[in-house]
Amino acid sequence: MSSLLPRAIREAGHRFTFLTRNLHHYLRQGGGDQVHPILTADNVITAETNDLDLLLPQVQRLHEVLRFDGVVTSCDYYLGTVARLAAHLGLPGSRPQAVEYACRKDLARRRMQAAGLPSPRFATAGDWPGTEAAARTLGYPLVLKPVDLCAGMFVRLVADSTELREAFEAIDAFPVNARGQQRSPQVLLEEVLVGPEVSVETVTVNDRTTVLGVTDKSLAGEPWFVETGHMFPAALDAATVTAVSDMAVAALAAVGFDRGVAHTELRLTAAGPRVVEVNPRPAGNQITELVRRATGVDLPMVYAQLALGEQPDIAVTDTGVRSAAISFLLPPRAGTVARIDGTATLATAEDVVDWAVKPAGHLTGDAVSNNAYLGHVMTVDTSGPGARARADALIAGLGVRYADDLAGALA
Repeated sequence: MSSLLPRAIREAGHRFTFLTRNLHHYLRQGGGDQVHPILTADNVITAETNDLDLLLPQVQRLHEVLRFDGVVTSCDYYLGTVARLAAHLGLPGSRPQAVEYACRKDLARRRMQAAGLPSPRFATAGDWPGTEAAARTLGYPLVLKPVDLCAGMFVRLVADSTELREAFEAIDAFPVNARGQQRSPQVLLEEVLVGPEVSVETVTVNDRTTVLGVTDKSLAGEPWFVETGHMFPAALDAATVTAVSDMAVAALAAVGFDRGVAHTELRLTAAGPRVVEVNPRPAGNQITELVRRATGVDLPMVYAQLALGEQPDIAVTDTGVRSAAISFLLPPRAGTVARIDGTATLATAEDVVDWAVKPAGHLTGDAVSNNAYLGHVMTVDTSGPGARARADALIAGLGVRYADDLAGALA
């Protein structure tokens, strides 16, 4: 989204100012002549974005000169900040309280429970004794998650107290998130939801939510919940699409979400759809690109238009694409990548609309979160729901070669 959102803002005929506390984070992502799209801003301003008490008056002073029309972010960790900035400046935006409820997994669970939505049994704890006691009450197996991280970080299925302790200590050893913000010590324990995972992509304007469609999601093996691919629209029957859509809309209403683009994840359990989490922003992992190719609706642009108080056009058009899919290349293990074989096929395949792999020298960890990807392939199918199988087959044809393997072969 940090690439798609600036593009959408520019294509909609708008300009933007970029506030950041760490410009180097974006400078180091450039390669060769490529400039990170977010650095195409008219103004790049250093600001302490992690301290709202300092940020509010600074942005107020900037607003008096630059006259902002909206505030927006592509980062989960600043969604709440943006909502409060918009409210402070009198600009369009979601209710700050709703964004806080949605972003915090424990608060969202309690709001959905209070609204009477069927949910997994859950508990929260702030230390190891409390976590252990909650697990005994819920029973194993269960899922342990941090309440305020994204990309599946530290979300783990645990089968017993030993695995629970390992999972808890891993979260506890990560007190600051990727943006330098102090994390909550709370953890969320949940009953395991069994069934395929999907997500519902929606647009909400003045408390009225429109469902654009349902995306399927595949996950890597236990105990982690790493996403390996998606297809839009999901190959589901009409009744299931209606059921998951209705549940997602109800979940957004439960947290009070009144304006914006949302990405709600659910599991299709034997008892019906159950919400995994609510995300008050466009989907990541290029799901918005899948939606655009299949429906013509550009969700990053819609996101920016809503932040400006505009009425976006979310009418679905016939693009000629019946399904669009993306599949991700996961690292077989940790190590330094020497090369990735098999990419010649991707460059010549007519149904491949986008692909990328990490360069030689990339240092990868184990595949324990969505941050570990080594590449992706995006495909489209103009005749039916075949895009997903095609993307998966192409990813399966890639081979990761590690520097230490090649060094051993030459020794």
